[in-house]
Amino acid sequence: MKLEITTLAARPELAGALGEMPDTWPEFVLEDLVGWANFPRIAEEFPEYVLVATDTDGEVVARGYSVPFALDAPGRGRLPSGGWDQELLWAFSDLRRGRTPDTVGAVEITVAGDHLGKGISGRMVEAMRENARALGHRELVAPVRPNAKHLRPDLPMTEYARLTRAEDGLPEDPWLRVHVRAGGVVDSVAPVSMTVSGTLEQWREWTGLPFDTEGPVEVPGALVPVHCSVTHGYAVYAEPNVWVRHRL
Repeated sequence: MKLEITTLAARPELAGALGEMPDTWPEFVLEDLVGWANFPRIAEEFPEYVLVATDTDGEVVARGYSVPFALDAPGRGRLPSGGWDQELLWAFSDLRRGRTPDTVGAVEITVAGDHLGKGISGRMVEAMRENARALGHRELVAPVRPNAKHLRPDLPMTEYARLTRAEDGLPEDPWLRVHVRAGGVVDSVAPVSMTVSGTLEQWREWTGLPFDTEGPVEVPGALVPVHCSVTHGYAVYAEPNVWVRHRL
């Protein structure tokens, strides 16, 4: 499939279509407060780190968001356990402080539903690598949300991330496999990459589930069970992601 992949900085007229393209996030994940507050700012503050893919008809078929931050800043130096949330906080903190970034963090790559299965996700990872390199960075890191982990919510992410296929040694998970094929290396697990908390009534609204049982609740689309406290009237989801490093 012929695609044109460019940055939003180069094609600002596509901002509307980019934002209107449906995503694949489960509804409850959109209630992560760090993402809720910061994700919409990426296109405005870091348009040169936002990728947009269009087909020959000019239709937006995929998008990729990333942010720059200083991994080697004092007090950092290693990929954080806070994963997706933390890279967003670092990026906007560094922007505010005028700190020079040295690393690019992937935030999201989404392919339009009617274009899935065409190899576009791998091309977007490659394009994000190339864009980070062109902007002078030495590394792209990605807090990957493995897209088949929700089928095995009780398996610890540390074990899931190590699962490989016998025939080629590549990761068993399809999304991790795309990153490794593109040159990435599985580094570590971010155990609290996203955190979503809410009242039981909110969780019922987000998921359609009763949330009337004390303890872990398996939620469709969740990578691990959600902890439900009927006694205290709330539930918390701490999502683990897998850090993948792409050295440039």
